[in-house]
Amino acid sequence: MNTRRLLPLAVLLVAIPLAHGGAVLRVQAGQPGARINPVMWGVFFEDINFGADGGLYAELVKNRGFEFPEPLMGWTTISPSLAKGEVTVRTDSPFADANPHYARIVSEGTAPLGLSNEGFRGMGVRKGEGYAFSAQVRAVSGAPVLSVRLYGGDGAVLETVELKGLAAGWQRVTATLRPADTDARARLAVLVIGRGSVDVDFISLFPERTWRNRPGGLRADMVQSLADMHPGFVRFPGGCIVEGSVLSRRYQWKNTLGPVEGRKLVVNRWNYEFVHRPTPDYYQSFGLGFYEYFQLCEDIGAQPLPILNCGMACQFNSAEVCPLDQLDTYIQDALDLVEFANGPAESTWGARRAAMGHPEPFGMKMLGVGNEQWGPLYYERYERFARVLKEKHPEISLVSAAGPEPADARFGLAWSRLRELHADIIDEHCYAAPDWFFSNAHRYDRYDRSGPKVFMGEYAAQSVATVNVKNRNTLECALSEAAYMTGLERNADVVRMASYAPLFANTEAWQWTPDLIWVDSLHVALTPSYCVQNLFARNRGDRVLPVELSQEDGNSGRGLFASSVLDEGTGSVILKLVNANHADSRLTVRLEGARTVAAGTITTLEGDSPQSTDSPASPGRAAPGERSFFPSGPVFDVMLPADSFTVIHVGASK
Repeated sequence: MNTRRLLPLAVLLVAIPLAHGGAVLRVQAGQPGARINPVMWGVFFEDINFGADGGLYAELVKNRGFEFPEPLMGWTTISPSLAKGEVTVRTDSPFADANPHYARIVSEGTAPLGLSNEGFRGMGVRKGEGYAFSAQVRAVSGAPVLSVRLYGGDGAVLETVELKGLAAGWQRVTATLRPADTDARARLAVLVIGRGSVDVDFISLFPERTWRNRPGGLRADMVQSLADMHPGFVRFPGGCIVEGSVLSRRYQWKNTLGPVEGRKLVVNRWNYEFVHRPTPDYYQSFGLGFYEYFQLCEDIGAQPLPILNCGMACQFNSAEVCPLDQLDTYIQDALDLVEFANGPAESTWGARRAAMGHPEPFGMKMLGVGNEQWGPLYYERYERFARVLKEKHPEISLVSAAGPEPADARFGLAWSRLRELHADIIDEHCYAAPDWFFSNAHRYDRYDRSGPKVFMGEYAAQSVATVNVKNRNTLECALSEAAYMTGLERNADVVRMASYAPLFANTEAWQWTPDLIWVDSLHVALTPSYCVQNLFARNRGDRVLPVELSQEDGNSGRGLFASSVLDEGTGSVILKLVNANHADSRLTVRLEGARTVAAGTITTLEGDSPQSTDSPASPGRAAPGERSFFPSGPVFDVMLPADSFTVIHVGASK
């Protein structure tokens, strides 16, 4: 997406009478309204689009433990014409019960023989950087050498390390690989040289430069894109994967703790969901588990919002439900999670947290009961969860579900029933065309101020249609989301939190589009929608300032949208302005109640056309520009570029 530079200040700040076709924005700068939730703007992580394995979790080896149903998926047997021997997958005497499969390489020594891993649609490696190789290895016979190699996508040898003196029992071996070149489609080979037999398992390759340089950690550039947003919360781990297509495939947080080799592989629901986008190699290793999610939240200063299964599988799939007389297991999982997150290190689950390296509590304040459920079966299960959790942990706010649509019969029933149950926060979802978001910018003006609060937990404008593979992250979509967010912000007394979805997508292995952030094996691409989310989150403010926007008949198109907040720490008035017209629009701003104003800044996101979009091959092109801003007084004019989103900071005194 091309971002035009801001117009010269002489054009932006025009001290002339309001022309016909202009608009007036009255801001009650001296009458602050509702307090804004400090965690208003957050992010929603779901393991879709290879968001965890092949994405945020920095492991480069796919199927490292040979636990896929096809044990050698992701692997190629390397057997040159001169090589004599075989590679088999076995389960006798494994090194870890939770990962029972391993590969045995038997070589007669006539040529190198072994396995090559393709990674997650290619391994991205950078010249000269360190990559930590590790594997569980057992010498069965002979005294062969284990050759560990990195090959480029074109077959060039990027690095070779040889491991000798292999032990007769299972032993973890390590090496550091430093590729001679940068390559987006490298592959890892593990070869036996010489006569003998070797068992290999849990073959791993991690960049040493992970987030905060944690061994076996998260991909640094992806986490940085989140940290740069200063999100107030992170909702995790999904999404439909929380529910599972059947209950046996639901997300079970307790299975994601402890040493990674003890975390049992599970098929990802997005492996088989779409006939038009099959991903048969999509599984969950749980290297990114609940401990890592909590740690991530702490790292970036966000509150954790875990979502737990409520005893219902995805209602778009099997709609399987746990009988009410067996629901206690699910409720106990919720109680145990509160203890894991917040309990003392001496408690049962607090001790598990402490053993993983975090004796201090994580300070969880919110918990989601179910993901996107609806109907009477959900309400009776939510009621049982709420009754127990509110009795034992009244300090935890519960997030309940209102179904997948923002205005259908299921939605209406959800609000009616959950209001009767005195729900804390209701999670609303919407994927729709940009017109829906433009048209619903005033949706929450009419909400009951005394009822449950709103979490707009999943939303994104669809450029073509929901679940359409031709959807793109266009500027038009981003502007419609920004217009809608002005309505969320103006109604911050009702809307307590909001998050775009989905968050991440691998350009080579996605199931759903559009998405907030696109990645390949080496790059991160920030979309126009990301820029909008970033600007709202970084300019949250503390109090809503009431606004009244009057638009003259001369405006054409979808018009203007506005919200305003007060930053109590600096005294700044922050304006968020969307010009959805296809022509520049003059706006007169009246800061009513302000005696004087001081210099500030103006930041604008715009593009060549409403269909402008970022390219994953050129990350960072959507970055908005910022300039100093010198208003002449409490009443000033600005020219808003066509199809743009603008954030203005001005200092104001009463």
